[in-house]
Amino acid sequence: MRFLLDTHLLLWAAGDLPQLPTAMRDLLAKPEHDFMFSAASIWEVVIKRGLGRDDFQIDPNRFRRGLLGNGYEELPISSEHTLAVAVLPPVHRDPFDRILIAQASVEGITLLTSDTTLASYGAPVKLI
Repeated sequence: MRFLLDTHLLLWAAGDLPQLPTAMRDLLAKPEHDFMFSAASIWEVVIKRGLGRDDFQIDPNRFRRGLLGNGYEELPISSEHTLAVAVLPPVHRDPFDRILIAQASVEGITLLTSDTTLASYGAPVKLI
């Protein structure tokens, strides 16, 4: 199965941080799954690191290299993804999260998150 991870799950997994849910750790340990990250997540890290956010102090170049080096596949943002944002209900205002939902919808993959607001969209978003 293919999964797209939201930015916080990626950060927690990359840093092996205690915030990473046990269910996510278990899923990552299963070799039959493919894990993806969005170019939007790298963009989010760049923007929020530049704003001085404490939870985004990882070097974005190192972060991306680490994800690729650990077998994650990068999902670029296409115009089809951006157009899909227009049909999303206004549940969540965060543009980074909205593009992740659109990408998961267009690509037919599950977006994993620990954000209950983001999970309220329902499929293709799954709370973990």
